Amino acid sequence: MTTALIWGDDHLRYDFGPDHPLKPIRVELTVSLIRACGLVDAHGVEVRPPTPFTTDDVLRMHDADYVEAVMAASRNPRSHRGFEFGLGLGDNPTFAGMHEASLEVCGASVAAASTVWSGDAAHAFNPAGGLHHAMPDRASGFCIYNDPVAAIDWLLDNGAGRIAYVDVDTHHGDGVQAFYYADPRVLTISLHESGRYLFPGTGFTEEIGEGDARGTALNVPLPPSTTGDVWLSAFDAVVPPSVDAFAPDVLVTQLGCDTHLTDPLAHLALLTDDYMQIATRLHTLAHRHADGRWVALGGGGYQLASVVPRAWTIYFAELSGGELPHELPWAWLHEAEEATGIRPPEVFTDPTVNLQPERAAMVREATDATVEQLKRHAFDELGRHT
Repeated sequence: MTTALIWGDDHLRYDFGPDHPLKPIRVELTVSLIRACGLVDAHGVEVRPPTPFTTDDVLRMHDADYVEAVMAASRNPRSHRGFEFGLGLGDNPTFAGMHEASLEVCGASVAAASTVWSGDAAHAFNPAGGLHHAMPDRASGFCIYNDPVAAIDWLLDNGAGRIAYVDVDTHHGDGVQAFYYADPRVLTISLHESGRYLFPGTGFTEEIGEGDARGTALNVPLPPSTTGDVWLSAFDAVVPPSVDAFAPDVLVTQLGCDTHLTDPLAHLALLTDDYMQIATRLHTLAHRHADGRWVALGGGGYQLASVVPRAWTIYFAELSGGELPHELPWAWLHEAEEATGIRPPEVFTDPTVNLQPERAAMVREATDATVEQLKRHAFDELGRHT
């Protein structure tokens, strides 16, 4: 079965500047590590370019006034226009070419979707994608245009009847949820650090969709310090039964790795070993319900060299059926250190971390209570869509 890596070798232009945490180098080092591990050289793996994505295409997703503001700020980043659309603020500073760079990210995610839906590949990965906070009418959380929505809309327009979107970023996938909150064709599931403690302050268990789509928005807000074993137990309690009930034609996933213990912008406590298990679970779901059709997108993650490349290379190894070496290639370690000033770990796995017993018990109790709340709020409603 073929797996596609969606990537062009031009420098990634989606770049808010050197002082912003969402730096292109994290994606570029990911692709470099995937290549250094030999994963693109395996049988059935192809590197494919993004699909052209135009202003007319983005206007089918985002409000015209907002797109015009992005275009104006892209032409003149110093104009100080667009504050009412979330542009030019701390999270979303404007930069020259922002509109075109954002279109490129959307085009890469559409390429992943079209490659999978056409049958040219069973799985496809756009590591530059996953900009899940962008709203129909504004920028939010480092996200200008919502490329997961671009991919999902393309699939719906080209014959997919049902799509399951699973978001494992540490931040709630609020933008994707907002686009499809009243659309029963799309199941959105987000496991994230609770909005009580973290941006964007949403994603609670009572947010379950509206109208005919009630039960198709599922949220698992988790307490700070949630470790991999607890996270995985919540995943197992919610995601497989929900996807089983919904029976999607395609699985779309946002694979943010800012859930990692060391991420500077959040407070969960997952390790790279947990990403191996998440990847296996998602792969199983894709083959159980969507004939293997799996569109995988990047997302958050702000340990530029030490976590993001390892995490997404782990996911790509699962997507492609490749084997990871135990140790990261020496030449790549040198490249990463030169590019970032950070010496990454030399192996893919992380040392075990254990919480104090009292804290661990509190985290598990809170997570179990959240899962039960979600089931009460949403599972009966979801059952109507089977």
